Amino acid sequence: MLQLPVLLLNQNYEPLTILKLKRAITLLILGKVDMVENHDNRVMHAISVTYRAPSVIRLRYYVCIKRKEISLTKKNVIKRDNHQCQYCGKRTGQMTADHVLPKALGGDESWENLVCACRECNNKKGNQSLKHTSMHLLKNPKRPSYFTFALKELGSPNIKWRPFLFQH
Repeated sequence: MLQLPVLLLNQNYEPLTILKLKRAITLLILGKVDMVENHDNRVMHAISVTYRAPSVIRLRYYVCIKRKEISLTKKNVIKRDNHQCQYCGKRTGQMTADHVLPKALGGDESWENLVCACRECNNKKGNQSLKHTSMHLLKNPKRPSYFTFALKELGSPNIKWRPFLFQH
């Protein structure tokens, strides 16, 4: 139970990170955070006190954080796109990173120019721009935020986190 994930919010309710329950309880006991939401029907017992297990906690003070950058790698492009080909939607088979605008035509190595693609679509598109093919992107690529990238590691987040994650 001490390994349950807990969402940590800044004082302004901005998501900061995901902690383990053990660390969240420590912050509560030290008075550094307030509980916003709890895990239903889950309690922690100490010798003389019982705590409801937190699901979302909020810092009592604002912290200015420097955002961590996600490194631009083939693996991270595929992870950002949920292992789904951005041309045909296929989720099976070997995936690669494809330049939307090929390097030979002036395309760069950036989050906005790289997408996950299956081998078939990558070969079909070849060294052409999208306007010279009959292919279309499922969604426009963009730089992922550190927090949304960390959330992907969890899979489906706790339903009580949704109001704080800006994903409605």
